[in-house]
Amino acid sequence: MTDTCFDLSKLLVYRNLLNDSLVRELQTLGVLGAAKCDEYALAASLISWAEETGMAGNIAENYLLFQLGCDENIFSSTAGKTGGQPGWSLSKAAVHDIAILKALLNKGLTKQFCEELQVVINDYYPIQESQSKKPGKFQDLSTLRDLFFDVTKNYTPEEVVLALGRYYDRYGCGRLAGYGAFKWDSERRELVGIEYTDPVQLKDIVGYEYQKAELVRNTEAFISSKPANNVLLVGARGTGKSSSVKAIANRYFDKGIRLIEISKTDFKHIPEIMTALRQWGKKFILFIDDLSFEEFEAEYKILKSLIDGGIEVRPDNVLIYATSNRRNLIKETWDDRSGNELHRQDTINEKISLADRFGITLFFTLPNQEEYFRIVEEIARRSGIPMSVAELRAEALRWEMSHSGRSGRIAKQFIDYLAGEVAE
Repeated sequence: MTDTCFDLSKLLVYRNLLNDSLVRELQTLGVLGAAKCDEYALAASLISWAEETGMAGNIAENYLLFQLGCDENIFSSTAGKTGGQPGWSLSKAAVHDIAILKALLNKGLTKQFCEELQVVINDYYPIQESQSKKPGKFQDLSTLRDLFFDVTKNYTPEEVVLALGRYYDRYGCGRLAGYGAFKWDSERRELVGIEYTDPVQLKDIVGYEYQKAELVRNTEAFISSKPANNVLLVGARGTGKSSSVKAIANRYFDKGIRLIEISKTDFKHIPEIMTALRQWGKKFILFIDDLSFEEFEAEYKILKSLIDGGIEVRPDNVLIYATSNRRNLIKETWDDRSGNELHRQDTINEKISLADRFGITLFFTLPNQEEYFRIVEEIARRSGIPMSVAELRAEALRWEMSHSGRSGRIAKQFIDYLAGEVAE
């Protein structure tokens, strides 16, 4: 007879766990014994999961905790929208479920396996360990493990639910869980997480202090639900425009900022994207990189409507940060100014109106010679390049002349080249 303390069929808000085959097998193993479950097949599946995700330790317990941490249900989604405060009645339903899950976990899932399997899965170390240090959906499970297994504190189900609310507020749930950046999948017509993102930080971008400070100020206002502007970052290639936006998203991940990468081909799906983002409690930055339009491209009208002027209001939890090499975004020709159109000023106004709709425009100009040298010297210092300043500057000048000019990107490529020579 099944022990009702471990009966997952009695779950109220975490019923999605019943749809996971490995969770069902873990319950069967934990309650009825190995004779009713192919424990070797179950252990093999857990090992495959551990190698795929890099989860180390007790992989049976980790698997159940991971499913719990990522589960998208009415409690976890509401907690993510309400700052971890889903309401008394909903929390009470979650307490009911956590009592069941705590009982199952505290029974000791690994102990239900035979001894030879216990040795393998109780303390498992995959080849690529510690996914918590990698970007993507595999967030650190230490918080959840403490909630369920810290015997010195022995948290009650009520305390676990309070902490879980804060956990979902920080990481999100379901497809959102743990991801810092997303892109639009036009075939599946949904946002999907980007597992490996650029870990760049603002301190990695040498110079452009005013531009970075303005991005920080505007983003912090956005996080605090104060008035904030859409931002256009304009300048030459390789000056750090895109890196600055990515660095902002990395810096404020814990504050609820998420990055959505949007391409021009996605513009027709913007209404769908906005509908999806309205339902989530995070703050989203729509990131449009290298934005520009030819005269014959009409997609810019969709973007104009989204920024300002459309019937459907842009959600309060969405801002647009775009980068471009063009100040006015839409290609202009001499014909626009001297052509035979009767009202040619209207054409000019139409072409510059998109850029004007961004509340903040930040210019990333190419560094002069001295600024370029300072960038090179700073990156070299961080990389531990053993060269004198004079020698470094001389080599940097030669590198600049043999490449496409001066920029932060060129400086970084130069230092990478020197680092490769040192490594040899």
